[in-house]
Amino acid sequence: MARTILSRYLNPEVLSRIAGRRIEPRGLVIGNLAGAHKSPLSGFAVEFAGHREYVWGDDPKHIDWRVYFTRGKYFVKQYEMETNLVCHFVLDTSASMRYGDDSQQKLQYAGQMIAALGYSIIRQSDKVSLATFDEKIQSVVPPSNSMAQVIHMTELLDQSEAANKTSMADCLTELVGRMKRREVVMIFSDFFTELEPLEAALQQLRYHRHEIVLFQVMHHDELAFEFDDMTKFVGLEVPDELLAQPDQIRDAYLRAMNRFNDDLEILCQRNRIERVLVDTSLDMGTVLVDYLNQRSRLNRGR
Repeated sequence: MARTILSRYLNPEVLSRIAGRRIEPRGLVIGNLAGAHKSPLSGFAVEFAGHREYVWGDDPKHIDWRVYFTRGKYFVKQYEMETNLVCHFVLDTSASMRYGDDSQQKLQYAGQMIAALGYSIIRQSDKVSLATFDEKIQSVVPPSNSMAQVIHMTELLDQSEAANKTSMADCLTELVGRMKRREVVMIFSDFFTELEPLEAALQQLRYHRHEIVLFQVMHHDELAFEFDDMTKFVGLEVPDELLAQPDQIRDAYLRAMNRFNDDLEILCQRNRIERVLVDTSLDMGTVLVDYLNQRSRLNRGR
């Protein structure tokens, strides 16, 4: 069963195209395993640097039990080192993500992107996690760098159903409280939500110095509106219907869509957040290679 699910989310051709391309953090990161990314603090290695209080996700083997028996709290030992990247994938599973057929469905396409990126990050010995949400947080797979994590994530992706409305701002605010360190947060959604409360939630993530990447996953129909015949448009998160001749509303629709995307881009620039617009009609391997190449160029320029 696990092998069948993996085959739905991991495309060998996509994996081969992104193989060897490291995902590096934009800034210094904090983690609990030896890795390739320079830490601003201390980690677990050779030279002892002190203690800090245990947080969710730390390896229990680093707990200093003498301190626990003395103070009644869990503390972990820290050592000077380089540390690992932790990347949190956050997936919107609200009803609007249901739009599209087969591999071009927004939810399916986003899930395949997460699986490919997650596999690549784990291959470089870093950790990934996955959270899904709609009106509330539905499921969370805690961070791990075990290859079994790919199976756990794809099983969760395969169980996800896009059926409810979204409360993105509230869910992101709740997730902030579960992230104890400065890490990378990649959010996959069409971002069809009110931008003002979304910005407030994203600012909380930025306040805790997380790096944020928004993957705005859109179907080509939503971007180009290339409908010809009389069409009934049915709301996925609201019970509205509209029977219309597409050429009579195309210009107004595209103006509204472009205005929304411009506003989202301005929000991202204002908060130093990376936004990646993804068209599900495009080859995923090309999309990921272009993104990783661009990210590498930006990192080299810093």
